[in-house]
Amino acid sequence: MTPAATPPISEVSSTEAFAALMEDPSARLIDVRTRAEWSYVGITDLSSTPGEAPILIEWQVFPTMAVADDFGQALASACPDRSAALYFICRSGARSLAAARLMAALGYERCINVADGFEGPPDDNGHRGTVAGWKASNLPWRQT
Repeated sequence: MTPAATPPISEVSSTEAFAALMEDPSARLIDVRTRAEWSYVGITDLSSTPGEAPILIEWQVFPTMAVADDFGQALASACPDRSAALYFICRSGARSLAAARLMAALGYERCINVADGFEGPPDDNGHRGTVAGWKASNLPWRQT
């Protein structure tokens, strides 16, 4: 499939994604950040939603940051339902958009990017997690 044939990817805020996850038990949150980010920055806590825990699959592998060769296959194994709404999240919305585009090209029907990500853009002091994103929106999250 050529990039021109890839379906457009919808984008939502983290608060809109959380609301959708609360309403649709079949919807899944796909966290494409690195293992280091999950460990040191935190992960979403979906225990209050009717659905399942987030799917954690690295889009880029730390420390090289090379795109994971098996991302599509790993996600297809974790979520075989191609009609489920998949909400992709990363730090600030760029890697998750690339991952959503790939999965849409592989036939997933409802790929949605969480545009403000887990930490959002940097504030005036260069710190993330205070301006926008999952953490700044006071949505449930935890550290391991």
